[in-house]
Amino acid sequence: MEAWFALLVGIFFTVAVYLLLSKYVIRVLLGVAILGNAVNLLIFTGGRLTRGIPPVVPSHKDALVGPAANALPQALILTAIVISFSFFAFLLVLAWRAYEQLQTDNTDEMRVAEPRDEPAAPLGY
Repeated sequence: MEAWFALLVGIFFTVAVYLLLSKYVIRVLLGVAILGNAVNLLIFTGGRLTRGIPPVVPSHKDALVGPAANALPQALILTAIVISFSFFAFLLVLAWRAYEQLQTDNTDEMRVAEPRDEPAAPLGY
């Protein structure tokens, strides 16, 4: 089961990097959202996927009996979901405002600081 999740994490990271390298802002935003989901799934898979008992120590024992669910990755993922959602909402509003001002979502056309009449600066050295 964990091998399938590891493969799925790899696919998510691949798609996210591909979208982040795009020149359109909406694709970059989708890449950021998929990257956040890939990291959440990676943390969840790293916390072991077991169907154990809840991590509650019985009153007559000093330690857990048998395998137990790990609550720390679940708490980290819940926090990361809230943070990534708010970050995605901020980026979405920022992209919308940029689109309203510049009338484009192409990053090559968003170069406001560069004059249009002069030749472009070299992109590499």
